[in-house]
Amino acid sequence: MRRIIYLIILSCASYNCIQAQERTVQNRPYTDLRPIHFGVIAGFHYQDIEFINAGPITYTDENGIEQSSTITCDQDRWEPGFTVGVLAEFRLNESFQFRVAPTMYFGNHHLTFHNYTNKDSNGNDSYETQDLKTSYFATSFDLIFAAERFNNHRPYIMAGVVPMINLSGSDDAYMKLKGFDSFFEIGIGCDFYLPYFKLRPELKFMYGLTNAYDSNHANQIRNKSMLPYTLSAREAHTKMVALTFYFE
Repeated sequence: MRRIIYLIILSCASYNCIQAQERTVQNRPYTDLRPIHFGVIAGFHYQDIEFINAGPITYTDENGIEQSSTITCDQDRWEPGFTVGVLAEFRLNESFQFRVAPTMYFGNHHLTFHNYTNKDSNGNDSYETQDLKTSYFATSFDLIFAAERFNNHRPYIMAGVVPMINLSGSDDAYMKLKGFDSFFEIGIGCDFYLPYFKLRPELKFMYGLTNAYDSNHANQIRNKSMLPYTLSAREAHTKMVALTFYFE
């Protein structure tokens, strides 16, 4: 009896594979033959930031007295952000496309500062938190390599560079990022050809190429008690994981 069940399962799986290889009617058969086409972008992402902490530091407080402290900074959780934008894609040949996509990324970094110098009433290390909100205006330049279309789907891989302008930041916050950053991105996706439009879900990973930590922020802080938290890091490198949907 067990052998019969195995044979039935194997037969069904083989039938599904054969069915999957059958040709069906293609939706929008000429959409990839256009030299240029446009679309809109929507999706969500998670932002991460990796700090290189400065270790023990010395600073001058509001009374002009030199102080020392040891504070570490870290992003303690990921929070979802959302993405909107537009795109223009240029056909290079049957396999390669070049995409330009102006996009807005709205997100947040939840930071925790552990102060090893000051203790609370229980003798534990004190800590402070900050929501470091970000609003990036980015333009990605991506090269796409796509497989041959089969029926109404076409998988692909992509890679590119993304210069970004950071439109957020406060002089009254513990930590502040620079106004410009750039990313390298790599990802996978698949084109789905629907009757009225082409849908492209894409998963990509983005890695910051520059030091995003604004070292000049310490000179702009008016409340000197915040200074040891600002000086707790030497570098900051941002990362993102994004699931994006392209509608063309």
